[in-house]
Amino acid sequence: MERDMRNEKRAGKPELLIPAGSLEVLKTAVIFGADAVYIGGEEFGLRAKAKNFSTQEMEEGIAFAHERGVRVYVTANIFAHNEDLAAAGDYFRELKKIGPDALIISDPGMFMLAKEICPEMELHISTQANNTNYGTYRFWWDLGARRVVSARELSLKEIREIRGQIPQEMEIETFVHGAMCISYSGRCLLSNYFTGRDANRGACTHPCRWNYAVVEETRPGEYLPVYENERGTFLFNSKDLCMVEHIPELVEAGIDSFKVEGRMKTALYVATVARTYRMAIDDYFDSPDRYKERIPLYREEIAKCTHRRFTTGFFYGKPDQDAQIYDENTYINEYVYLGMIEEVAEDGSCRITQRNKFAVGDEVELMRPDGSNVPVKVLGMKTEDGENVQSCPHPQQILDLTLSETASQYDLLRAQRKNG
Repeated sequence: MERDMRNEKRAGKPELLIPAGSLEVLKTAVIFGADAVYIGGEEFGLRAKAKNFSTQEMEEGIAFAHERGVRVYVTANIFAHNEDLAAAGDYFRELKKIGPDALIISDPGMFMLAKEICPEMELHISTQANNTNYGTYRFWWDLGARRVVSARELSLKEIREIRGQIPQEMEIETFVHGAMCISYSGRCLLSNYFTGRDANRGACTHPCRWNYAVVEETRPGEYLPVYENERGTFLFNSKDLCMVEHIPELVEAGIDSFKVEGRMKTALYVATVARTYRMAIDDYFDSPDRYKERIPLYREEIAKCTHRRFTTGFFYGKPDQDAQIYDENTYINEYVYLGMIEEVAEDGSCRITQRNKFAVGDEVELMRPDGSNVPVKVLGMKTEDGENVQSCPHPQQILDLTLSETASQYDLLRAQRKNG
């Protein structure tokens, strides 16, 4: 496959941009339908708690993606302090050698540094830069940015207006799926205040998901519970964004890149979301009627990965109280990730690195990049040393499986979570 094949946006379709927090997840995103993947190195990104990529892993991941026509963008979107700039310069010089397709940046100082060191590389402006109007887009375009990621607080109407006021060649990237931040485009101080870990330098502890009480200033130590049921109320706990049912409106608004949030998510999450949006986008461009008919399928499939309840965010106006979750902060998690098929032997056995426990005799499912889900039974299981075992209780164990159906490399193995 030629490298530029998907870069042509699949015959005018918007780019599907998928997150990856590790090499395994990058490969999953590429195989399951991404046109582009965004990753973080070990420094200067806003997901310090993600596994992130070493230089060697970044080189391998970029090569894997480019061989399959997929672009790779590297995040360097912290808000830098003085002591960060010298090391950032060294980092950009290293990235120049590795050759990603673009850098995602929010800080003007970091932008100018990257522009000086990597003049041949596309520069994209992160949503962290609060890009809420066409004047801001023009500002970044004049400085040399190719693309701007819209602030999450924008409506589709506002995005359409921006598209009409910026150069045709300038690209608009917009989040269409994933977790929402309670603070304005992620510009949050709660984490730093409570824990000393700065969200704007990649170390957010997600205090918006915590449970809170009220204290009256003349009664220190008296905590007045804020609750709607016995488990309390989560005041800042937003639902997850999901726009898979609204592809036509996103396209009509002039968005060039559909971005999915989640560089700390699993391979199963990434495969599920990438595959579902890939199907939805392709269906819409092939046949709008087919897309409309298959919306129930997209809903069903997107709900098979870890998620909170869904919202359309700010796209149709400012969210009301229904955009928040008040009674819990847990995910809905109906499926368990067991592992990716890494290779298939001549005898049909397949090798995986196990992620969760399962056993011989279990009914599981092969999740394939083509959109199909194949029920299979685990007929046999061997360790890397050839020892027959009945189950695999140890995470990261390398196993050779005999399944009731033929598997292919890069299929994902998952199981429906058992109640209790």
